[in-house]
Amino acid sequence: MADLKQFAEQLVNLTVKEVNELATILKDEYGIEPAAAAVVVAAGGGEGSQEEAQTEFTVVLKDAGASKLAVVKLVKELTGLGLKEAKDVVDGAPSNVKEGVSKEEAEGLKKSLEEAGATVELK
Repeated sequence: MADLKQFAEQLVNLTVKEVNELATILKDEYGIEPAAAAVVVAAGGGEGSQEEAQTEFTVVLKDAGASKLAVVKLVKELTGLGLKEAKDVVDGAPSNVKEGVSKEEAEGLKKSLEEAGATVELK
């Protein structure tokens, strides 16, 4: 049983590239369809799980839109910047409005800015 546990651990720790290679070998040499390989990636193995584990986000203002003054006022209010600094952020779009915020806060900022007419992206 110890060998099976070690084998399972190796499978879970495969990278996406290694999973793809394994799927090709299983299909070409053994006639096993690679759908089972997707289970390994979905179970948390591979490189794809990094995005799901992201805990800090950056709110990026892509474009101020037609209502630039409203967006400047909102950026000033949301960030605590002075009026000139908030205007510089909006004029310098694309620019970071806030960095290192939680997902909930980032989504709230995005929603507020989009309601004011801005185009916003979360990174």
